[in-house]
Amino acid sequence: MEITLGPVMVGKPQPFRGDERSSISKYRTHGPVRIGPGGMAGDEQADKANHGGAEMAIHHYPRDHYASWEKELDGHELLARPGAFGENISTLGLTEEIICIGDRLRIGSAVVEVSQGRTPCWKIDHKFGRKGITRRIVETGRCGWYYRVLVPGMVTEGDRIDVIERGYGDWSVARVFALLVAGKAPKPGEMKDLSKLVALSEAWRKMARAKLD
Repeated sequence: MEITLGPVMVGKPQPFRGDERSSISKYRTHGPVRIGPGGMAGDEQADKANHGGAEMAIHHYPRDHYASWEKELDGHELLARPGAFGENISTLGLTEEIICIGDRLRIGSAVVEVSQGRTPCWKIDHKFGRKGITRRIVETGRCGWYYRVLVPGMVTEGDRIDVIERGYGDWSVARVFALLVAGKAPKPGEMKDLSKLVALSEAWRKMARAKLD
């Protein structure tokens, strides 16, 4: 399966709600963008306590989900262009059921590793001006995921994406999200095994350990 990098998007903090600022609104880049350990050049976070950092350097959201969202949201205007969910990169052909924790991908000249799914927050509802979208992300598992950067490099829309090394093949982003965020009841030993996945972000391993307690 050949995967092509879709739009590459970055954003800066902007007024969002009252005195709060957010970088959830992204704009499409044109030309090469450098990826470093902290993410994409030109991409900034307003809330650095909950967003960004080495283990959430790049947010990937499947374009595959947009058709379902368009049906559910009656063709909301935000869905007419990429970046509706605050993603940095977009593709067709990769979803949460396919991508696993620890998978390593070459995007352009950069190499990245899947670290965790994306936990949705209230900002998505506020951006769309609709209640219940965050809840639907949890219910459907259409969450997207984050990468940590292993090898810095340059990326451009249209670059080829290759999965160069599979991580934990039994631990898809969809499965982990269902257990840690959506509240699916774990099977015996499942949380213990999940808490030991080295490639899983420390924040999500901590969530798994808390559910063990």
